[in-house]
Amino acid sequence: MEPTTTSFIVEAITRSIVEHRLQPGAKLGEQKLADQFGVSRTLIRQALFQLSQNRLIRMEPARGAFVSAPSVAEARQVFAVRRMLEAGMLRAFIPSVTPHHIEALRAHIVEEQQAVREGNITSRTELLGDFHVRLAQLMGNEVLALLMMDLLSRCALITLMYQSSAAAEHSHEEHTAIVNALEARDEALALQLMDAHLHHVEAALTLTPTATP
Repeated sequence: MEPTTTSFIVEAITRSIVEHRLQPGAKLGEQKLADQFGVSRTLIRQALFQLSQNRLIRMEPARGAFVSAPSVAEARQVFAVRRMLEAGMLRAFIPSVTPHHIEALRAHIVEEQQAVREGNITSRTELLGDFHVRLAQLMGNEVLALLMMDLLSRCALITLMYQSSAAAEHSHEEHTAIVNALEARDEALALQLMDAHLHHVEAALTLTPTATP
């Protein structure tokens, strides 16, 4: 049996949120969770803090912890900004693409594929999002990378809660196609693929906070 550690508790609560066994807005009682996992409330607090850092839950003073409930409007706005920003990012990146850049992106895609295959929901969401941050990092533009990280952190909860395994598999395949276009320095194709990819990710989400399994 797996040891009950902070990471184990975080993963268990994350899976409950993803599978909608814990609904958006649901209260997470420390004592109830401590009893459920057979641990101290201190360990539960550590797990809840980590979940709040990942924006999966929100901590309210004197009220406790609650499962986050991203709005549909926020989701739509995040994707609109991403489409504008990432199109410009690709245009700037393509002229300077090197074999080293392609090698780094393909190595990242291998990690994505493994996480998708293993059904590791938390890892696959992080890796699929980090692909876009990696593009900015490889350009050497730290300001852009930080902007992308902030956007992706807001997007991660939305995709984590409302993206199916099938949609995650498609995202991985679309990343591969984008890298192939980058390697060929085909700007038009790369832009078309990225725009289609972001539209597909958004369209595949069930953007309904009250969704049921």
